[in-house]
Amino acid sequence: MEQKKYSSFAEIDRELEILKIEKDIHYQRLIYNVQKTKEGLEPMTLIKGFVSSTLSNFPSSLGTIFNLALPFIIKRFFNKKRGN
Repeated sequence: MEQKKYSSFAEIDRELEILKIEKDIHYQRLIYNVQKTKEGLEPMTLIKGFVSSTLSNFPSSLGTIFNLALPFIIKRFFNKKRGN
């Protein structure tokens, strides 16, 4: 890697500002990816993915109705299991 040569402190400050912004962008991207991974591993999301892949073999109207009703069915099942 070639060393950069600066002719003023303003250039150094500008380069540092760019590097700080790039660091912040990478950090925010990392946070976003961690959140998406957490969401992808939630039981509701996993069940929806499994059911939607299974329902692709059924007619579209039945699949749409079931996808709309699925969150309510799952909540009711988990609430009964907990005793609520």
